[in-house]
Amino acid sequence: MAAMGWFITRTAGEFLDAAGEFLRAEPARNSVALTVTENLRLSAAATTPGSQGPWFGCWRSETDGPVSAAFVHTPEFPVLLSDASRRAAAELARDLSAAQRQVPGVNAGQGAADAFAAGWRERTGDTVTVHRRMRLFRLGELIRPVPGPEGSARLAAERDRALLAEWFDAFAREIGDPPRQDHEAVIDERLSYGGITLWEVDGVPVSIAGLTRVVAGMVRVGAVYTPPAQRGRGYASAVTVAISQAALDAGVREVVLYTDLANPTSNALYQRLGYRPVEDRVVFSFEPAPRALGFTGERT
Repeated sequence: MAAMGWFITRTAGEFLDAAGEFLRAEPARNSVALTVTENLRLSAAATTPGSQGPWFGCWRSETDGPVSAAFVHTPEFPVLLSDASRRAAAELARDLSAAQRQVPGVNAGQGAADAFAAGWRERTGDTVTVHRRMRLFRLGELIRPVPGPEGSARLAAERDRALLAEWFDAFAREIGDPPRQDHEAVIDERLSYGGITLWEVDGVPVSIAGLTRVVAGMVRVGAVYTPPAQRGRGYASAVTVAISQAALDAGVREVVLYTDLANPTSNALYQRLGYRPVEDRVVFSFEPAPRALGFTGERT
């Protein structure tokens, strides 16, 4: 018998058994939860022992009722919360704080994020600041820019690892992500399934775009980066079109991506390529006194 309230587990497989149907019903909106959980399921990290390994959970508003919310939390990152009622979000903050879970923030829709942050602040005394406001886009009809830039796309390979590590680090710094991320592990994982595409001009890489694993017929474009000296030439558009088309050619039903709402350039770019808005999310950062957790404030 499934109890009402939050069911929390440290096992990705057990979480997917309980919440998989809920997440797969809207793969675009649950894109990050699906892809993060799939990566953890395929790795030893999914079963890391101890209180600070990955945690997963799903919410039922009544005993034996359907799952109506879910969360994923990996250490050093904000709690990733699906569409959820204010009650569910507030009770999750209560449960995680009671378990003395170290939580540096929350990533959710505005209402759920507000409720979680209020509950967390009440129990911990942490201050709450906006780290980022994001918009989810889903590809409609792919629109190729005309004329396109010079160059061509190719899949990244092992020989590109040093360049990829440099550019992933630069991308993280530019968008204000925590510097603790293990980009080499992410790069290795994506190279294993052809998840990074380069745009080259005369054999020289000038831009990259990443792609998550296919989960529930959905992939997410991420880490689109062009070095500052190469910007303004259409390379980001070209590599995004190339990787989006590759996903469509592979039979993917939904191609999605997130943008930072503080960056009007990227928001306009993806809409010109055929991406359409789906929903907005906010990432709150929690800062306990007297020391900061490493990423606060809103990107400008």
